[in-house]
Amino acid sequence: MDITGKFIKILPEVRGESQRGPWVRGGFVIETEDMYPRQVAFTLFGEDRLAMINGIALNSQVVVTFSPESREYQERWYTDLRCIRVVPFAGGTQPVATPAPAATQPIQAQPAAPAFASQPADSDDDLPF
Repeated sequence: MDITGKFIKILPEVRGESQRGPWVRGGFVIETEDMYPRQVAFTLFGEDRLAMINGIALNSQVVVTFSPESREYQERWYTDLRCIRVVPFAGGTQPVATPAPAATQPIQAQPAAPAFASQPADSDDDLPF
């Protein structure tokens, strides 16, 4: 999924240690420019993902590609918007770095609807069958 907005805030990094080794998580917030603007927070997990936002200036337009993920803990649901990619917005409708086109399937023609025979004008019956 993609969303476009103004890059307004970088969230603090959280570091920890797991059985697999050290980890780092951070994030950022954008504000959409819809009729009713919304602020949306995204999560970045790992040093390589955090490096994506180093060169982005605050208040600049960006396009964020993300994956929504939810999980349950003690009968409560928590949702994360995991950022996959963030690139500066180039205006128009396309981001600066356009991803490779996905494989598409050809569109198949739909069968035409059956045509009904018209009734003679002198018929008292106005039903089509």
